[in-house]
Amino acid sequence: MAYLIDLKTFADARGNLTVIEKVLPFEIKRVFYIYGVDDSVRGKHRHKKTIQAAISIKGSCRIINQGGIDMNPEEFQLDSPSKCLILLPEDYHQMDNFSKDSILMVFASEYFDLDDYIFDAYE
Repeated sequence: MAYLIDLKTFADARGNLTVIEKVLPFEIKRVFYIYGVDDSVRGKHRHKKTIQAAISIKGSCRIINQGGIDMNPEEFQLDSPSKCLILLPEDYHQMDNFSKDSILMVFASEYFDLDDYIFDAYE
């Protein structure tokens, strides 16, 4: 089931520095980011193996997640670069409500493999 972690952030008069070190439950093999999104819904899938960590590094978006067949969907609002949503392989997720300035960065535990994607939602 998906869960949020707070990333260690250092703030002073010069600005903020957020660190991603020894907090992700996987080794990073791929990084991608989503931006310039209109009113579309993104995602709409789960995985066989891939774990993901999603961070809204600018702006905001909503992620709706269902962690299994008998589980109710959960909503997560990503609106801070110090919030990180961990999505496990069984988490069927979709992203929407992107702010106009939104940049959603995602770290993945596996390299891209279309065979790893499951596009069927839970009933």
